[in-house]
Amino acid sequence: MELSYAFDDILIIPSESDVLPSETNVKTYITNEIELRIPIISAAMDTVTEAKLAIALAQHGGIGCIHKNLPIDTQLLEVRKVKKYESWIVYNPIAVSPDDSLAVALSIMQEYSYSGIPVVTDTENGKLLVGILTNRDVRFVENKNCKVSDIMTKDHLITVPEGIERSDAIKLLHQYRKERLIVVDNNYCCVGLITVKDIEKFNQFPNSCKDSGARLRVAAAVGTGPKDGIERAEALIAEDVDIIVVDTAHGHSQKVLTTIKEIKTLFPYSQIIGGNIATAEGAHALIEAGVDAVKVGIGPGSICTTRIVTGVGVPQFSAILNVANACKNKKIKVIADGGIKYSGDIAKSIAAGADVVMIGSIFAGTDESPGEIIICNGRAYKSYRGMGSVGAMKRGSASRYFQENNHKFIPEGIEGRVPLKGPVAGVIHQLVGGLRSAMGYTGNRNISEMKTNCKFTSITSAGLRESHVHDVIITREASNYDPIS
Repeated sequence: MELSYAFDDILIIPSESDVLPSETNVKTYITNEIELRIPIISAAMDTVTEAKLAIALAQHGGIGCIHKNLPIDTQLLEVRKVKKYESWIVYNPIAVSPDDSLAVALSIMQEYSYSGIPVVTDTENGKLLVGILTNRDVRFVENKNCKVSDIMTKDHLITVPEGIERSDAIKLLHQYRKERLIVVDNNYCCVGLITVKDIEKFNQFPNSCKDSGARLRVAAAVGTGPKDGIERAEALIAEDVDIIVVDTAHGHSQKVLTTIKEIKTLFPYSQIIGGNIATAEGAHALIEAGVDAVKVGIGPGSICTTRIVTGVGVPQFSAILNVANACKNKKIKVIADGGIKYSGDIAKSIAAGADVVMIGSIFAGTDESPGEIIICNGRAYKSYRGMGSVGAMKRGSASRYFQENNHKFIPEGIEGRVPLKGPVAGVIHQLVGGLRSAMGYTGNRNISEMKTNCKFTSITSAGLRESHVHDVIITREASNYDPIS
């Protein structure tokens, strides 16, 4: 019988180094086509990732995965919010008709956090520009049922042609003291929008993870079968989602493999992540089905009870080693999903062969997560639950555990709470900083070196106790360390 290891069972052995943490490069590829500036994807969980967290994570170089515990239309809306949040030129911008009521326009502006929106009429040549509606136009209007045409700005619209250079657009914005430029074609039809906010975001987040159109990247989860798998994937791909994650508790199953094959046949250029698995055999099966990356983890999550309820699983460090060795020659990327408690666990995951780590509980406590805020004994928490919990399965995740037809669920997760941590930016800074320090200790300048050059030592329970804070009363907590975890 083979002995397997969890993160707490091992340490990375330090090596001779001339590498400073500040000199390290943490860029990686989550698939062979998509580069991340930091090796982090957020978990597809209904208390972790919706548009708000996905936007913040992409701005800092990672990518968020929108969960599938939503109706398809609602999940598409979350993806759309990310893709339209910022861009050099927002093509096909959301617009209103001059005959729409102000109430309709305001609801759209609020939903997408827009301060201005083009007003167009449909013609045979496209969406003819007739005006723009901004916050200044609506600020003191009391009658919300009035038509947009009654209050919109019609004159002195600043328009630019397609293909304008960024520097020229910035000059025009400054020259006319405007917040936005409307991109029009030869027929004066609105085809895009350039805003000061997007230019400022570009300067504020130079390492953000973006597609070829300068839009933030985002992933989204799908299930299996015709509706929850194929239909959902088709709709997401039409919405320009960057990655489809076929998200199940057991990726080495026929339903998952069939779904991946069908999606890849219908959309051969789509980027697909399949999982979850814990063995080399599971990796080979997913690769044969057509995945671009595999997701590793059967039961390591803090809210997951799969290993206890079913008796099935592989400790996460060993599972990553097993899968990474199987994927190495196939050039398929590996995502370590679950069990990350500290930044050191990210370092251990990558040293074991992972290209990216998926994080749930650490992000669940951030301001940007969709979890409910709970006040208990004077301290703020956010709700966090496993997708195998009864509450999550009732909402729609039962198919992840192949229980969609059950009248009574067999839960494989719990519902709980995590301390409120504040903005995700500070959390990301600590996680990536810890990884950079590990690379400095081991003499690795980039993720590729970190994946191949590390050596490990197994430790005893006494070694683990020695590794943690001990024999002292903590008087000031560190933001990147929780002794209870």
